[in-house]
Amino acid sequence: MQTPRTPADALMLESVRRSRADSSVTRQQPGFRVISWNLLRRTGATPHDVASLIADEKPDLLLMQEATIDIDRLTDLVGGHYARSPLPGRIHGVACWMPEPFLRQPTTCTLPAGTLVRRVAQIVDCGGFSVANVHLSHGQVLNRRQLRWIAQLLPANAAVLGDFNLVGPALVPGFRDAGPRAATHRMADVVPIRLDRCLTRGLSCVEGRVLPRFASDHLPISVVLRVQR
Repeated sequence: MQTPRTPADALMLESVRRSRADSSVTRQQPGFRVISWNLLRRTGATPHDVASLIADEKPDLLLMQEATIDIDRLTDLVGGHYARSPLPGRIHGVACWMPEPFLRQPTTCTLPAGTLVRRVAQIVDCGGFSVANVHLSHGQVLNRRQLRWIAQLLPANAAVLGDFNLVGPALVPGFRDAGPRAATHRMADVVPIRLDRCLTRGLSCVEGRVLPRFASDHLPISVVLRVQR
């Protein structure tokens, strides 16, 4: 466990601890483990920070937001398989890593655009379901429209994870907010807020945790998913 860097980190860590205490789900449930982390471009998590997370948590799929070209050396540190989709005109984008070969190369889809930043999402085929990796716009109408756009591209069994930049319910028909409820981001370096989320359709989330990693201004979320029978 990393040491909190700031008082806001300490507040988020306390939120994580309360979330764990309130949860009836135990660690290491069988299923498909997905971790999502906004790395905070340039000044946040380094490739070594990400490699340490992989070594400790052993995800089946790691999703990253604000991943720069520096993260492209991740496979030199931990092996596995990696793909990055830069945002148009930006130095960063969404990226994913798996220990096993991709069933097919992750696809990149363009999201409804805002006035400043053009956004893309990655869709990863995980066999019986697909996972979308997102970093949504800040506008609360636009980011919900982006979620609905992604939802129509996904199969019946699917999950959407990432930095939603969302306040309040997602309002995506057919999907439920299945991730951990603890805060994941320190807004204005002071106020803890839950921006990083997991929506599911046709999947059960049997474990959800916020991980105490403080290399970025976001904390990673970890979920274990199973296809519903």
